[in-house]
Amino acid sequence: MKSREMICIVCPVGCHLTVHEDTTAESGYRVEGNQCPRGAVYGVKEVTNPTRVVTSTVKIKNGLLPRLPVKTDGDIPKELIDECMKVINSVEVEAPIKVGDVIISNVLDTGVDIIASRSM
Repeated sequence: MKSREMICIVCPVGCHLTVHEDTTAESGYRVEGNQCPRGAVYGVKEVTNPTRVVTSTVKIKNGLLPRLPVKTDGDIPKELIDECMKVINSVEVEAPIKVGDVIISNVLDTGVDIIASRSM
């Protein structure tokens, strides 16, 4: 990889980043186009180890609605998203559930929990 272009998703500005390999830089990469330091961190992370927060729903018994919104309480590696969704889709909980309750602990041994993002 000589360079890679991307749009930063850290904030609503959406800076157009170019990440270049640079052996003289501490991280091994040089980021251009970012308007803040968070964009530089995002650019390097995206080319070395991309991660995402996953949002979804699980089945819920005796709830106001048939599905409960959930999300990861941190980032998981991008390549684990499909497997994470399989685990989420296999779960059914029972009301009452409070926002922030852990629905799945340590999903796929990532150290990240799946939590309820709504009370029901």
